[in-house]
Amino acid sequence: MAQTAMKNNQQHPSTAPSTASPEEIARFTAIADAWWDPAGDFAPLHQLNPVRLEFIRDHIASHFGRDALATQPLNGLDIIDIGCGGGLLAEPMRRMGATMTGIDAGKKNIDVARLHAEQSGLSIDYHHRLPEDLGSEKARYDVVLNMEVVEHVADLDVFLGAAANLVRPGGVMVLSTLNRTLKSLALAKIGAEYILRWLPVGTHDWRKFVRPSELAAGLKPYGVDISKLKGMTFSPIDRDWRLSQDLGVNYLAFGVKR
Repeated sequence: MAQTAMKNNQQHPSTAPSTASPEEIARFTAIADAWWDPAGDFAPLHQLNPVRLEFIRDHIASHFGRDALATQPLNGLDIIDIGCGGGLLAEPMRRMGATMTGIDAGKKNIDVARLHAEQSGLSIDYHHRLPEDLGSEKARYDVVLNMEVVEHVADLDVFLGAAANLVRPGGVMVLSTLNRTLKSLALAKIGAEYILRWLPVGTHDWRKFVRPSELAAGLKPYGVDISKLKGMTFSPIDRDWRLSQDLGVNYLAFGVKR
């Protein structure tokens, strides 16, 4: 099982360039106590979570021949959540039956995630580590999650390679990020941070947003082929998020490891 290779929480130095951005780590560490406050700094992620979970559950279940509507459709699957934050995705995934590992570059994020999982009676293997630190280990996962992470890393190519290395052959990777378009500049950066105040100012650097074509091209050399793309769109009338065909701002990607 993949998680057994993670039991040793000792830090392993990496010879590869680090994917961690000290500025990004400091920014999220400063607000780590708010992870589980649905009205706090991470409110947008709480609102996005049902849509993200629907996409993740349905596509993983389809790929592995599971019933997406079963009580535990992910039972027996080894899943790692890279950039897990406070565990907003790891906990519901564990409830769906997955054996969950979560890693994050911010130690305080991991501390928050561990405490909340313990209080919730959930067994999740959390570690303060980077994906490239796991490259020398034999652990490979059925599913690797990279949700709202790639737009925050220091070196996108190194990160994608390290993450892809953790997917077993025939396994899958699920990603969500922001497209680098004028629409995303207006809505996800200027609108969300400066006008609506949905996010703290400085949360995103629009120049680091990743186009779907760039994401696909970045993963292909590492054996992961993007097979599904879906947009996430906010409805101001219903004040909720939904899956859509609009990839102009937020989007989800599903890739399979050759």
